[in-house]
Amino acid sequence: MSFFEGYRCGNCEREVPEGSLAGECPSCSGPLLGRYDLAMLRGSVTREEFLSAGAGIWRFRELLPPFRREISLGEGSTPMIDARRLAGKTGMKRLFIKDESANPTGSFKARGMAAAVTRAVDLGIRRAWMPSAGNAGLALSAYAASCGLAARIYVPESTPPGVAEECRAYGAEVVVCPGVLPDAAARMRSDMTGGGEVDLGTFREPCRVEGKKTIAFEIEDQLGGDSPDWIIFPTGGGTGIVAIWKAYREMEELGWLRGKRPGMIAVQSAGCAPVVRAIESGAAEIETWRNPETIAAGIRVPGSRAGRQILEGLRDTGGTAVAVADGDIISAAGMMAASSGVFPSPEGAAALAGLISLLGSGRVDPSDRVVLVNTAGWSRYRFMLDPFKGGPSVCR
Repeated sequence: MSFFEGYRCGNCEREVPEGSLAGECPSCSGPLLGRYDLAMLRGSVTREEFLSAGAGIWRFRELLPPFRREISLGEGSTPMIDARRLAGKTGMKRLFIKDESANPTGSFKARGMAAAVTRAVDLGIRRAWMPSAGNAGLALSAYAASCGLAARIYVPESTPPGVAEECRAYGAEVVVCPGVLPDAAARMRSDMTGGGEVDLGTFREPCRVEGKKTIAFEIEDQLGGDSPDWIIFPTGGGTGIVAIWKAYREMEELGWLRGKRPGMIAVQSAGCAPVVRAIESGAAEIETWRNPETIAAGIRVPGSRAGRQILEGLRDTGGTAVAVADGDIISAAGMMAASSGVFPSPEGAAALAGLISLLGSGRVDPSDRVVLVNTAGWSRYRFMLDPFKGGPSVCR
């Protein structure tokens, strides 16, 4: 049984039917979000049945759009690590790491791309394009390869080494563009001919949010329903924040939460912090950040098409946003690796750096239960090893 009712614009609330080719609102170009008959779902499926049905993202199909074929490379069911030594190092009593580096292609982007590519195939789309700072492009390339979609990825020249090559290994076309991510997006739009290519970029396709919200369902399952006080998420385009916020709202309306919804915390680099600036100024919209600079490519995103939803998600949960310096990101990466066994991407390290900052300001209390989301692994960021060169070695 499907409980899906179609999509609704997050800005003007226009409703878009399930089989529409629209990737964004036809009226205002706002982000489309999936909607469900939660009253019917509440009377048909229990919380325990929903959370215990198998593995991977598609086990949560009652709160995902229905498709004739569910494409998967094994995404989801990633580890939740009880990081006790790291908790002690930071002064926290309980600290958890949701390690999304265990996904296909090494990042949380796999969840959203599994759902987005599934929708594309279901609608008969054959050519999928997107601009990407790295991880999303890799995910699209892999999922497109699995089902025969023709993928083209537009990456800025600052993308970490190896990303373009790996995308090509999956069979995708890659266009390397001067500048930063918005420049790559502009180049892609100028290349589009209307010949059947579809943009699967951030908030230009509704199912990437739907796929990523499964992170929240897994958090609830893995913590036994004892919801954390805070979920700390490194934030670029903001799909992760919007997705988790949306998932918790759905669970709350279903009566499936045993406590209050967690506060959402967005972490950005001090060199690219449009969400932080909007939160601190009380703005209703996110203004584009000029000249973004940070070692964390995944959050080197100067703006978002879903600014209203990101800010609402943070404010609605009593959350906040914090910016951290690149030097603190590097230090946090070493700290996480040496104290938890998880070597994070710069973005994942930013989440820990953000926690340390918030503990220092008193915004987070050491007794709070916190989940850090490590969105990817370190392996595509070889510079992460630089602080450890020349260290002591033991010969036997």
